[in-house]
Amino acid sequence: MRMKPAYSLSRLSLISALIASSSLLLVPAQAASDLSTIAEQSGFKKTGRYDEVEKLCLVFQKNYPKEVRCLEFGRTPENRPMLALLVTRSGLFTPAQLVEKQLPVTLIQGGIHAGEIDGKDAGFQAIRDILENKAASHALDKQALLFVPVFNVDGHERFRAWNRPNQRGPEEMGWRTTAQNFNLNRDYVKADAPEMQAMLKLFNTWDPLAVIDLHVTDGAKFEHDISIQVEPVNSGDAALREAGKTLRDNVIADLAKQGSLPQAFYMSFVVEDDPMSGFVDSVPTPRFSSGYPVLRNRFGMLVETHSWKDYATRVRITRNTVISVLEQVATHGEQWLKAVKAADQRAMQLAGQSLPLTYKTTEKSREINFRGYAYTRSMSDISGALMTRYDERKPQIWTVKLRDEIVPDAQVSLPKGGYLVPAAYSKAVAEKLQQHGILFRAIHADLNAATTDQFLATAMTSQAKSFEGRQAMKLQGQWQNQKQNVRKGALFIPINQPKARLVAGLFEPQAPDALVNWGWFNGAFERKEYMEAYVAEEVAREQLASDPQLRAVFDKKIAEDPEFAKSPSARLDFFAQRHASWDQRHQIYPVLRLDFIPK
Repeated sequence: MRMKPAYSLSRLSLISALIASSSLLLVPAQAASDLSTIAEQSGFKKTGRYDEVEKLCLVFQKNYPKEVRCLEFGRTPENRPMLALLVTRSGLFTPAQLVEKQLPVTLIQGGIHAGEIDGKDAGFQAIRDILENKAASHALDKQALLFVPVFNVDGHERFRAWNRPNQRGPEEMGWRTTAQNFNLNRDYVKADAPEMQAMLKLFNTWDPLAVIDLHVTDGAKFEHDISIQVEPVNSGDAALREAGKTLRDNVIADLAKQGSLPQAFYMSFVVEDDPMSGFVDSVPTPRFSSGYPVLRNRFGMLVETHSWKDYATRVRITRNTVISVLEQVATHGEQWLKAVKAADQRAMQLAGQSLPLTYKTTEKSREINFRGYAYTRSMSDISGALMTRYDERKPQIWTVKLRDEIVPDAQVSLPKGGYLVPAAYSKAVAEKLQQHGILFRAIHADLNAATTDQFLATAMTSQAKSFEGRQAMKLQGQWQNQKQNVRKGALFIPINQPKARLVAGLFEPQAPDALVNWGWFNGAFERKEYMEAYVAEEVAREQLASDPQLRAVFDKKIAEDPEFAKSPSARLDFFAQRHASWDQRHQIYPVLRLDFIPK
C-alpha cells in the first residue's frame, strides 16, 4: 500500500482500508435450515454445485447467528461470488476486535483445484460438528476460522465426470484451473488471477496465523491416505520452525490415532511410476499456498489426501484434519501469535543480512518402511514403456529411500536500505505491492549520482512456451556498484518492514518467483537498436587500428570459443558492444538496490 515516508502501517489501518472488500451477506427469511451436504445425502457419491455453497453459507449464518457470518470477499471473472464463512465463538467478528483481543485467525481453503473437492464437504461437516458440540466444541472459543469452501469457483462450475480420471469419486467434480486457465496454486506471488487478488485482500484484512490448503494428490497406489506438510519447518524464520514442526507433528499424531496413515512428505516417486526410486522432500516456492505464507512469517500447511481412496474416506480424513488444526491453534494459538509477531520484528532487522532465497535437498537418504501394494513392472504394448500395475488385494511393505535433509541453497546479502523501481515501471509494480500489503513510497525528488547496486545479466534463459500466462525468464549475473541518476516518481521499497522476506522474494533475481523471473521486465532485455553489418565491419577495423590490444583479445576469443568463431553476427557484435552507440541499458535489470534510505 502506498504510504508516507514514515512507513506507518499498523494492521488496524490496513484493515480499515481493506475491510470494505468483504461484505456480509443477508439471509433471506425463507432460507432452509438443513445443514447436511449433498455429499452426505448421496452417500458420498456426489458433491454439490456452487449454489449449494451459497445456500449453506447463508443457512449456517441463519442457524448460528452468534457464531457464523457469511462473507463475500470477491467476484470471479465469470461474476460468481467468492464466499467465506467466518466462524467463532469469541463474539468477535471484525479484524480490529480480534487484533485488540489478540486472537488468531485460521484460514482454511478448499477447491483451489476444484476437481480436488474433499475440502469443501469436509469443511462444512467439521464446522457443523463443532457448532453442534460433537467435536472440538471449544476449539473456536479463542480463534476465528475463515473457511473458503471453494477458492476456484469458476473452475468448480466446469462440472462433469472424469475431470479427475485418476481419482475415486465423486461422480462429477470441477476443473483444476480457473475460467482464465490459471492454476491458482502457482499464482500466489505474481497474483495475475482476479481470484488470487481477492484472496490476498483477505490475507491482508484478516492476517491469518495459519493458511491450510486442502488438496487431493494423485500418482501411485498405496495404503497411505494423507500427507501433511508445513512451513516454516525447513525454511523461513528460524525461531518459528519449531512451532511449525509442532503443528505438523501434532496433526499427524491426531490423524494416526484415528486410523489414518499420514506422512510428512509429498508422496510422489523420484522417478515417475517406479516405487523403488523412493521419495524426496523439498521446500515449496512461494508461488504455492504452503510456500507463500512463510514469506509473511505465518504458517502454511499443504494437506493432500490420496486420490485412490474413495470419496467418503477422503472427506472423513479431511474433516479430521480440519478439526485437528483448529484444536492445535486453540491450544497453541496465543503462544504462536506472539511468535509470529516476534518474527515480524526480526524481519525488520534483516537489512544487510544474509538471507536464503532457495533451498535444496541433499543426497543424504534414510530407509523407511512404506505401506504399498504388490506390483509388477512390464513393457506395455500400448505405450512401449515400462509400466507398473498394482494389486490392491495384496498390501506390501516397501523399503525405500527418503531424502529429507534440506539446506539453504542460493543466498543473498540484502541491501541496507531497500529496492528502487524506476518511475517507468512504477504503476504496475505499485499495484502488485498493494496486493501483497507491502510498504512502499514514491520519491519526490531526483536522485543525482546516487550510489546504487545494479544487476547486470550475463546470461538469460527464456522459456520456449508460456507458463501460467507468462513468458518466464531466468537470469544469471551479479549486482554491481554503479552511480545512477534516478528521476522522481521512482518507488522505494524498504527492507525494514515485516514482509522483508517477501520483498526480497519479489525483487531478487535469484529468488524463484521474483517478478523478473515471471517475465515482468522482459522488455528490458530485448535489443532494440542494431548496427548494420557493413557499418560494424568498418567500426571493427577502426577499433583494431586504434587499439592494438583489442586484436589480441579478439584473436583469443576466436581461438577459445568455436561458436563465436563461426558466427559472423557474434564477431561483429564483439565490436558493436565497444562502440559509443551500444545501448547501455541492454541486459540491465531495471530494479536497483540501495544501501541508504532516500528522502
